[in-house]
Amino acid sequence: MKINLMDIKRQHQEHADEYEQAALDVLRSGNYIMGENVKAFEKEFAEYSGVKYAVSCGNGTDALHIALRAMGVKPGDEVITTPFTFFATAEAVASVGAVPVFVDVSPDSYCIDPSKIEEAITPKTKAILPVHFYGQPAEMDKINEIAKKHGLLVLEDSAQASGSVYKGKKTGNLGDAACFSFFPTKTLGCDGDGGMITTNSLEIAEAARAIRVHGSGLSGLNTYNYLKGQKILDEKKDIDLEQPKYYNFLVGQNSRLDELQAAILRKKLTHLDDFIKRRREHAAYYSKALEGTSYVVPKEFDDRVNTYYLYVLRHKNAAEIKKALKENGIGTGTYYPVPLNEQKALTDIVAAGDYPVSKKMAEQTFAIPVFPELTKEEQDFVIEVLKKSGK
Repeated sequence: MKINLMDIKRQHQEHADEYEQAALDVLRSGNYIMGENVKAFEKEFAEYSGVKYAVSCGNGTDALHIALRAMGVKPGDEVITTPFTFFATAEAVASVGAVPVFVDVSPDSYCIDPSKIEEAITPKTKAILPVHFYGQPAEMDKINEIAKKHGLLVLEDSAQASGSVYKGKKTGNLGDAACFSFFPTKTLGCDGDGGMITTNSLEIAEAARAIRVHGSGLSGLNTYNYLKGQKILDEKKDIDLEQPKYYNFLVGQNSRLDELQAAILRKKLTHLDDFIKRRREHAAYYSKALEGTSYVVPKEFDDRVNTYYLYVLRHKNAAEIKKALKENGIGTGTYYPVPLNEQKALTDIVAAGDYPVSKKMAEQTFAIPVFPELTKEEQDFVIEVLKKSGK
């Protein structure tokens, strides 16, 4: 039996007719960039997330970079985040010239520990960047309370948490802005790369729209005037409405979600709640089966809905167990084996620090298959191997 950790083929096959027809319609349309599917998906994702604005872009990393710029994070600013996450989180901070400042994670949620945030705040701190990790929402009430007290912005990294819920609200609607990745393996994944920024701020949304297309167009003009304190716009004077993309008001970048990916994502969004339901059922089945064993299973919180992008176990003998899983044809992996404070790319940027929980998690955690199309027979086999090897 061969069981992949993530199985994109199976996800496609389940609704293949829908996805392929959507793709074919785009290919035949001749409209491939920033078309009607992109506009419709932005509207539908905003409604799903419960926010006013959703701005699509090329990928989740670009979403973080663009959002930080749109929120006014500048060179020399500090952004507080976690060292136990994918590299892109800190990379985006560094790419705008700001400095990532790390705070250790909670051993229960693997998300940033709010009790340690205030001690990391300095006069240079501009924002807090919590990560909803593995699909588990961070403790946003406490984070927002700290941010409000110190006049800081909050940017959610929701790359792994499309559809996750915190106290009745979807991730993406819990801070000043949020960023999503639609990488194919994600809970909501496209057939290539894609990203999204969500916000309830018109100013952030307009800036993000401008930055993703070279700082041009009406969004660029609106943002330029906003930054200059000129709230009253004179579009006829300042821009030729027939050729808005050739009027550049900010130095931006090129990061657009293409029409093909948007069309597929629109179809997948209609199935997202079902995907999440099945992921949660698989997670509950694992957790029940592993009760009383030497494994530490993910914690369920009454006020949160974990979408289980990854189902991650903790064990002191993680390396040996991963080896046994692989020998039995079961996909597994560590997310992530190197805390960001130890990544060589960041050693000249971030301050030295000790993050014992993140270090322990990197050494002792590993993921097992939890994708929606997983069968009970496959789960039972995974559990059997786990119980044999986890002594």
